[in-house]
Amino acid sequence: MSIDAVLSRIDDQLPEATERLLDLLRIPSISTDPAYAEHCQNAADWLVRDLQSLGIKAEARKTPGHPMVVGHVEGPKDSAAPHLLFYGHYDVQPVDPLELWNNDPFDPQLEDTPNGRLIRGRGSSDDKGQLMTFVEACRAWKEVNGTLPCAITFFFEGEEESGSPSLTPFMEENAEELRADLALICDTGLFQSKTPAIVTMLRGMLSEEFTITGPRVDLHSGFFGGLAINPIRVLSQVLADLHDDQGRVTVPGFYDGIPELSDEVRAQWDGLGFDWQNFLGGVGLSKPAGEQDRTPLEMIWSRPTAEVNGIWGGYTGDGFKTVLPAQAHAKISFRLVDGQDPLKLRAAFRDFVQSRLPEDCSVEFKGHGASPASIMDNTDPAFEAARQALSEEWPEPAAFVGCGGSIPIAGHFGSILGMNAMLVGFGKDDDAIHSPNEKYDMESFHKGTRSWARILHRLTDNA
Repeated sequence: MSIDAVLSRIDDQLPEATERLLDLLRIPSISTDPAYAEHCQNAADWLVRDLQSLGIKAEARKTPGHPMVVGHVEGPKDSAAPHLLFYGHYDVQPVDPLELWNNDPFDPQLEDTPNGRLIRGRGSSDDKGQLMTFVEACRAWKEVNGTLPCAITFFFEGEEESGSPSLTPFMEENAEELRADLALICDTGLFQSKTPAIVTMLRGMLSEEFTITGPRVDLHSGFFGGLAINPIRVLSQVLADLHDDQGRVTVPGFYDGIPELSDEVRAQWDGLGFDWQNFLGGVGLSKPAGEQDRTPLEMIWSRPTAEVNGIWGGYTGDGFKTVLPAQAHAKISFRLVDGQDPLKLRAAFRDFVQSRLPEDCSVEFKGHGASPASIMDNTDPAFEAARQALSEEWPEPAAFVGCGGSIPIAGHFGSILGMNAMLVGFGKDDDAIHSPNEKYDMESFHKGTRSWARILHRLTDNA
């Protein structure tokens, strides 16, 4: 089956596809604010109608929060093609501060800039524009061939920007219906805004808060200073002990079981030409501060971290108060990688703190979440097929990459549905997602749509 006719159809129908995206962007589907609940319902209904216009059986499913949009299309009979599930989210972030927007965030505009044409508006990149690249690829495929190339389940969420409280229960209750051979997620971006990327690893998270208590009450530092233990001094020593002089985390067992990168992935990362000097220079820094025997990309993609997110204690108001505080507090987050058990590390970290407490001090812990890393199996032939498809569309060859953050849905597909997930996105570094004046380049929308068509072709051509 030739892909050329589908790509030509995408090119010819770009103005109509753009108008559909603008129409969806006009719906203020802010999920975190109850005042916008009706608009979230409207966005779900819009997507249902759009999928139905392609002959897809779709409906908006009620949840305790905002609706889930679920659609199904059967593949050709007797086909060996994989059953694919495509995930995206139709909800968006709040727009505050509104005064920093150049235009109404829900009156999206097409803008011509020196770097090309773009769409400006809330949700244009995160995630409505990305979501619609896949839908538009399916539309062109259906118009050219009469049917889609394989069975596809469409799964659109309306609470991603507000913590996805309904997602896990919905997936568990509808696991049999949602289960497919491979999940496709379009909520990521191009590497350095130019290289197509397939994310194959996402770091997990362990968050800990703890309070060290010394005396029963705050003390006068003139009367007690030098004699009484100061919890802030104890806290400072604990935090200083978290890393050695080479940037390694010193919690016992922290690195146990962590695998090394494969030679193939390491070579791809080396070939990306990551400009870490510019990356750090953009925020006023000049030197990588992590494990000194690791490359900058390893530090942010495939290595675990321990970071102090907040410390407080004593008097911090205006002026000065010579107080010796009764308590000192800190919040610590650990980004975790493959091979690390967050609950095991929580226990190891707490033992680490306890072992450093002097007499007369106690500690109280409060956990704020513990989730493992998400690792996608890129030995699945579908991943190499998708990488080749992306390389055919973009000037730079595609690569398997990591992501320093966390995208929980990728892990849910594995833990709840037993599916591998592939993350492919076309956002750029300057899209200003979650910020005023969010935008999505027309190049990302157009070539993103063409990319999904190429991926569908690669995944199904020999079926």
